[in-house]
Amino acid sequence: MSFDRDRSLLFVPPSTQDHIKGVLNATIVLVMYGDYECSQSADVYRLIKVIGQQLSISLGENYLCFIFRHFPQIEIHSHAQRAAEAAEAAAVQGQFWPMHEMLFSHQQELGNGYLVEYANNLGLNISQFLQNISKKVYIDRINEDIESGLNSGVTASPALFINGIRYSVGVAQPRHRWKIEQLMAAIITASH
Repeated sequence: MSFDRDRSLLFVPPSTQDHIKGVLNATIVLVMYGDYECSQSADVYRLIKVIGQQLSISLGENYLCFIFRHFPQIEIHSHAQRAAEAAEAAAVQGQFWPMHEMLFSHQQELGNGYLVEYANNLGLNISQFLQNISKKVYIDRINEDIESGLNSGVTASPALFINGIRYSVGVAQPRHRWKIEQLMAAIITASH
């Protein structure tokens, strides 16, 4: 476990513009840059969900704030950008987190037909959803997330920042070796 001090600070601070679970003045604010088609992003998100539930039980609901920012890696994931747009289209209808969950749960099925199916399952206004996606209404919003990530030194997803400081699993371990114990330890350490 290490905090990478080289270009390791969160460039754009968390704000009400972000997709937030919890409160911004929480003891720990965890910002994740993720890609809906990236299996590592999904794995890390699942770890964060478990950690969030555990911390909420042991330290209270306002201990951890989780923020998700888009970082679709379009050069390797052909459906990531459209999935991010679907999440934003759902957000406008108050369903960001349910759509976020659905996209991570169905990573192998992110084609347009599936996105419409997910929107329908969530009870979204489908014509508004489709219109927003076809007009690329949310491209700027997604690009702002990407830009803030790049300015913070993010080159790939997933990337995590704990209270504004980049968290990395260390050079000795391959990127896919995120472990709940290490992440939990880093979160607890950051709170002191």
